[in-house]
Amino acid sequence: MRRIVRWGLFGRTFLLLTALMVASLAAWLQAFRNMEIEPRAHQMAQQIVTAVNITRAALVYSAPIRRRFLLLDLATNEGIQIYPRDPADRSEPLPDTTLMQWVSAQIMHQLGPQTQIKWAVNDMPGLWVSFSIEGDNYWAVLERARTERHDGVQWLGWGLAALLLSLLGAAMIVGFVNRPLSRLARAAQALSRGEPPTPLPEESGPDEIRSVNASFNRMVSELDRAEADRALMLAGISHDLRTPLARIRLEIEMSPMSDEARNGIDSDLAQIDHTIGQFLEYARPASNAKGATDVSELALTVAEREQTVTVARGGLLSMAIAPGLQARINSADLQRALVNLIENARKYGQSPGKPLEILVRAFARGNEICIDVCDRGPGIADEERERLIRPFVRGAGARTDASGAGLGLAIVRRLLLPSGGSLELIRRTNGGLCARITLPAYNGK
Repeated sequence: MRRIVRWGLFGRTFLLLTALMVASLAAWLQAFRNMEIEPRAHQMAQQIVTAVNITRAALVYSAPIRRRFLLLDLATNEGIQIYPRDPADRSEPLPDTTLMQWVSAQIMHQLGPQTQIKWAVNDMPGLWVSFSIEGDNYWAVLERARTERHDGVQWLGWGLAALLLSLLGAAMIVGFVNRPLSRLARAAQALSRGEPPTPLPEESGPDEIRSVNASFNRMVSELDRAEADRALMLAGISHDLRTPLARIRLEIEMSPMSDEARNGIDSDLAQIDHTIGQFLEYARPASNAKGATDVSELALTVAEREQTVTVARGGLLSMAIAPGLQARINSADLQRALVNLIENARKYGQSPGKPLEILVRAFARGNEICIDVCDRGPGIADEERERLIRPFVRGAGARTDASGAGLGLAIVRRLLLPSGGSLELIRRTNGGLCARITLPAYNGK
């Protein structure tokens, strides 16, 4: 059932139309069968009654010496045999079908209620009809072919042909309706991945589809223009803010003030510059991946570089990276994500009185590649794990940094989304936190 539910619009619509057509054809055939039973039964009964009456009249009015030849002629040419009827005869009733019941009722109505109609007598098949001549009882045995329907296969063939043609027409109609929707879905998926979608046709198709395509193309143009305006605005903000910051630093260096005051102001300016950088980093879109990235090599390079910085700050960074891991993600985006996580672990991953320990590991898990950046810090509460990944959110406990903008983890998730990746915060068994990046493994397509 779950597999059927995941069918596309074409499969669902075609399946629905097929079910409706099959049900309609079955209902039509059943109605046709019911409507033709009465006239067909009347016709069959009339033929049988006529054959019995003619046979009885021929036997009554023929000379006794000629009856033997008459019976032979009836059996040979007309398929009618005459047998004397005995009370000890073993008989088989007619099949319990609507048609045969109608035929039996019609025969008894015309020949009399005392007439017997049997399907076999003394194990001899046939349509046995009783009649009497001057007090003597006889059986008239007709071939069963008189009551058999020969057009069932023909009607079934015509019905299947009509159903096949209807299904072909339904497939064409559903394809005609589904094609522009599939094109729109592919364009929307490309847009969600940050790729420029192919413009949708606005000059062909129904009016509703053309209107939707025109609206989608207009939306894409507006998004492109908004992205360009945002990039220009961010560049202007960066220039307009960082230029005065540089001038203030220069004036502080030249002003006669104490080293303590100068260092405090310089620290505040550095924090402002860092916050501006985080805003720009979050607003910068992720790049589109054109091919596979060697995750093992990239993670090893980043970890070795960050290991030097960690050791210089009195900490330890260890690595456990499996070789040969590949994923479809832009290498610059993955590097930015890893650096952010390692910096976050250096900043918040140290418990009081304990040395800083960071572990970077990468491994394959089914069709996914996992990259963990783990620390031995105080960790976070379970209810904060999902909330901390949102932008502009900072933790309320030991991992809170009042000077930060709350964008570090949000930047990482934003970098992973175009490649189908995700970020998860996991509590370590013996204390600490693991920030896990999960990426779809590259399958060569």
